Amino acid sequence: MSDNNSKQNKKITSIGGSALIEGIMMRGPKRTTVAVRINEQEIYTEDIEFKKISERFAIFKWPFLRGISGLIESLRLSYKALMISADKALGGAMAETDTEPQSKFEKWITEKFGDKLMNFIMVIAAVFGVIISIGLFFFLPTYLFDLAGMVVKPFQGTEYSAVLYKSVFEGILKIILFLGYIVICSQIQDMKRVFMYHGAEHKTIFCYESDEDLTVENVKHHTRFHPRCGTSFMIYMLLLGIIIGLFIPVAPFGVSGLRPVIKILLLPVSCGIGYEVLKLCGKFDNKLTRIIAAPGIWAQHITTKEPDDSMIEIAITAMKAVIPEDGTDILK
Repeated sequence: MSDNNSKQNKKITSIGGSALIEGIMMRGPKRTTVAVRINEQEIYTEDIEFKKISERFAIFKWPFLRGISGLIESLRLSYKALMISADKALGGAMAETDTEPQSKFEKWITEKFGDKLMNFIMVIAAVFGVIISIGLFFFLPTYLFDLAGMVVKPFQGTEYSAVLYKSVFEGILKIILFLGYIVICSQIQDMKRVFMYHGAEHKTIFCYESDEDLTVENVKHHTRFHPRCGTSFMIYMLLLGIIIGLFIPVAPFGVSGLRPVIKILLLPVSCGIGYEVLKLCGKFDNKLTRIIAAPGIWAQHITTKEPDDSMIEIAITAMKAVIPEDGTDILK
């Protein structure tokens, strides 16, 4: 099959997933399973239990609002799945290779946090990641535009033309930063393997949607570019940010620093719209949806790589575990 086999899909599933450290998480309508490679012969699987936000608050089943709850749930599940994969894939290897005696500081850390050490490190890393992301994607573009405005005359002033220039400038810079970041990540060997698992996830979902048996040989022939992908969602969010920025003054209430704050507060809006666009492109295959999906598909050339057979085995294991017998995953 060619990369155009997505057009021949016989069904569209709601099952999605994410790549992990030496593993994959698949999320179905009734079950979420993590599969991790322990060694050449062994695959560890574990189910993640969680309650959907929409089950507690029905309002989050509504269009546009469901995107917000979906993003929160995805972040929660991805964090839990990543912790499992890190523990299973790296824990054993670290225990085998760590033969040097611990320093006093290392002993204090171990005694203080024990088995929760990895969780503590992940929380700290997540906090710093959020802070850095806000600085890079919201405040830095505004600062650089204002800096450029000192020498570029069209960037000066508060009229609508300046708003247009600022929105486009900020949006393009954010896209460059995002693509640059994932390009750098793709050069790191461990991240390259994660991107290969990402490709295995997409290929396996396409194989299932094509009504083929989930075997390594069948999966290998499918495309690794899927319109319902987190990479595509991020691209939609960045592009929508440009449009939303057109309605925010260059310096709200005379303060330039308020613009990025307002854009942060409006994230649920772009998130809700982006989610609906993602579902639209995943459910329908026509000229319009292919045009809309194109930027996300292009970005997936970076975030997905061709997997090896052992990675496909992981994806198949996770996929089979979450396929419901009653077919409730199939979108009508």
